Amino acid sequence: MSVVLYWLAIRFYSLGIRVASLFNNKARLFIRGRMGLLNTIRYALVDEKRPRIWMHFASLGEFEQGRPVLETLKAKYPGHAVVLTFFSPSGYEIRKDYPGADYIFYLPLDSAYHAARFVQYVNPSLAIFVKYELWYFILMRLAKKNIPTLLQSAIFRKDQVFFKWYGWLHRRMLNAFSHIFVQNTASEQMLNRIGIEHVSVSGDTRFDRVAGAALNVQPVEAVHLFCVGYKVIVAGSTWPDDEQLLKEVMGKLPAEWKIIIAPHETNTSHMKQLMELFEGEAVLWSRIDRDYYDQRILLIDTIGLLFRLYQYADVAYVGGGFNKSGIHNILEAAVYGKPVFHGPVYHKFKEAKDLQDEGAAYVAADADTMYQQIVQWEEDRIGYNATCISARKYVTGNTGATDKIIAYIEEKELLSRL
Repeated sequence: MSVVLYWLAIRFYSLGIRVASLFNNKARLFIRGRMGLLNTIRYALVDEKRPRIWMHFASLGEFEQGRPVLETLKAKYPGHAVVLTFFSPSGYEIRKDYPGADYIFYLPLDSAYHAARFVQYVNPSLAIFVKYELWYFILMRLAKKNIPTLLQSAIFRKDQVFFKWYGWLHRRMLNAFSHIFVQNTASEQMLNRIGIEHVSVSGDTRFDRVAGAALNVQPVEAVHLFCVGYKVIVAGSTWPDDEQLLKEVMGKLPAEWKIIIAPHETNTSHMKQLMELFEGEAVLWSRIDRDYYDQRILLIDTIGLLFRLYQYADVAYVGGGFNKSGIHNILEAAVYGKPVFHGPVYHKFKEAKDLQDEGAAYVAADADTMYQQIVQWEEDRIGYNATCISARKYVTGNTGATDKIIAYIEEKELLSRL
């Protein structure tokens, strides 16, 4: 891809979002959030005298992935201002009031002009990108200004554009980083083969995030009361195909089983569809009280609860596995020592394959497969307990990525202690 084609792709994307904003709320937030954005950033930072650490996230998942590094840097370098940016409204709108940062903005759409102004106004001492979202003009500007720039928790596959004959622009983006921290040795070797040597294996900071959060998780009293005396499936980030499968599973399981569903989309239209799907058996989280604790299905129509919900699971289900993009965060369930089901599209996710190898995750291609496995665990509690132990052990055994990244920053003296 040439720079011109890249620029045109950004322009067409911008146009498409503007059209979509006429009828799609997320697209509308995307456009509104960027109105006058550069001036907003400029005036917000004009009197900021502290050196700045800038971290960028595509969305909410990447924020959680980068959060251990962010919070460690904030603690170790209290004299620095922390600036966060998000590309997606689903990240920004949820975390725009996050107290661990000094400034939180949308990221301007990538162009030479926007990149020059953005880097000038933010003027970071250190820039960190999380996992995979790369922007050509911004990265080139950071490199031109000799600003140390890191990519953390990256993971690569041989079918990605970086490794194609036409991927020179994307390879140039990778070369703009001062250092790249990857999740596994396979990623390191792929980068080495295309001449990128400034790379090391750190692991995935998501393990640090979920392991730390699970140690301090707060109870959800109404959910506890809903679950007490029952066996419970907690299904997170579900889509319609997941939800249809779960309805069939619940139709097979005895009445001693309940289910909590936290769908990916919590808009009114989708929640109405779910209430109709589980006709008469479900209650919405926003309406739950003691009169509804005997209902069999609890539908979560708010965001921000999912991680805390998994602590109540006997069995977890992670959605997205019937979509092209694949499953959502399986580690949030596994960290509690719960066996995890997911759909058949998971091959881009190393942790899902690893958990299957450990005997802690299972593909639910259909309702009968999931039902039969649950029945087997009911009859073999020793096997069930071994599965739970394997899930927890896998997560705790893969922590430590944050320490490696922080050690590099300290060793290279990328930030000064004030």
